[in-house]
Amino acid sequence: MIHHFQLQTTWTGGRNDSATIHAGNLQTAVSIPKNMGGPGIGTNPDEMLLGAAATCYIITLAAMLERSGIEAQIDLQSHAQVDVTNGVFTYKRITHMPTITLAVKTEARKRDVAQRYAQKAEETCMISKALRGNVDIDVRAIVTVRDELEERGFIE
Repeated sequence: MIHHFQLQTTWTGGRNDSATIHAGNLQTAVSIPKNMGGPGIGTNPDEMLLGAAATCYIITLAAMLERSGIEAQIDLQSHAQVDVTNGVFTYKRITHMPTITLAVKTEARKRDVAQRYAQKAEETCMISKALRGNVDIDVRAIVTVRDELEERGFIE
């Protein structure tokens, strides 16, 4: 089954102007970021690509863990590197740094599975697949177990 997605925008002006994009539930201003010589209004294509990669990754990882019966909280930090050399912009690398927190009673085997899935999610995420060969994507996962006192509600 093929799914269709649409985005609408109108850009008036030159490089250092801005626009508003509309795509489903997303509506936001876009421009070139200040650190790249733009006005820095709203988001930018670099953040949006990072956002697409990060959200696809975390949703894929959550689905894999759920299918395996592994209850987890996933906190994700993602970082992108964009190189500008001789006026040419190149998206070089994305690094996902998930912290997967498991329930205190999680078996050691499932902890190992969670660690493997942290890598596998990057390989199977459709955005990662679309970027493969053009952008390096790294995963630096930490799998941890929730403290027993925290799980009982004694600490936050």
